Amino acid sequence: MAYNLKGRNFLTLKDFSKEEIEYLLTLAEDLKSKKRAGIKGNNLEGKNIALIFEKPSTRTRCAFVVAARDEGGKPEYLGKNDIQLGKKESVADTARVLGRFFDGIEFRGFEHQTVEILGEYAGVPVWNGLTDLYHPTQILADFLTLKENFDKLKGLKLVYAGDGRNNMANSLMIGSAIMGVNFTVVAPKELWPEQGLLQECKELAEKSGAEINVTAEIESGVKNADAIYTDVWVSMGEEDKFENRIELLKPYQVNMEMIKYAENPNLIFLHCLPAYHNTETENGKKIYEQYSLKEMEVTEEVFESKYSKVFDQAENRMHTIKAVMTATI
Repeated sequence: MAYNLKGRNFLTLKDFSKEEIEYLLTLAEDLKSKKRAGIKGNNLEGKNIALIFEKPSTRTRCAFVVAARDEGGKPEYLGKNDIQLGKKESVADTARVLGRFFDGIEFRGFEHQTVEILGEYAGVPVWNGLTDLYHPTQILADFLTLKENFDKLKGLKLVYAGDGRNNMANSLMIGSAIMGVNFTVVAPKELWPEQGLLQECKELAEKSGAEINVTAEIESGVKNADAIYTDVWVSMGEEDKFENRIELLKPYQVNMEMIKYAENPNLIFLHCLPAYHNTETENGKKIYEQYSLKEMEVTEEVFESKYSKVFDQAENRMHTIKAVMTATI
């Protein structure tokens, strides 16, 4: 069944019903199969797309650009030094200007309030490419990856190991609660989700039949997991917290011991990327020199294992973002 999402913003999954999210995932599956078959679309023919980036990006930027072009749209990248967003011009004024020029606006940055103001004043669909609170387009890609591996979402057990109060943990918990995925945060108590959001998700879960759990116990938390998910230990803008996060999260590294705790041969490993799984990057080398850590949130062994579906996830960013843009424009 098709749902009319035309003109809707995509700021957080809390704004969408289970049926609407299912529709976006089904649409993404269809667009992916067409892409694989070499069939080009024209859903965004003649449409101009603004891509506002306060934070650097690989997957989000490339996914929006390629998805727009695949459907005949014209994306325009606007970096933090390209426009006056919140500097010489208020966010609301910038939104009203860009809304006169563009047919849709993506924002990736720090404060969630910025994307909310854009959504309120632009007059065209606004999409959240990541804020400090939420990362909803990533969750669509994650759920598409789960569906591809298990042919369902409802009833799966998804475990998030690591910083349980970052934007990924928040968004996965919201999405799981809506879609009926049993979600467990495995994290030290200092990094558990914010209590208000946890309660909100438990209320959503009552409707879908999902179970939402938070625990510091690794072995029991991971047992019977269908998927183990992790993210970097330090988010952009929190670099001063590196030492503290390493101390807290070293026991929660996704390694083969944790994989074995799941006791599930069909388990998959997920990560939104980039991942610190070796010392082959500048940052990886610096971390090793300073903290003697060759691997952080996930080991090289797990990252390169048969369990890892991280590059399927990365590709699925494009297909699900394409679905969001075509459905809302």
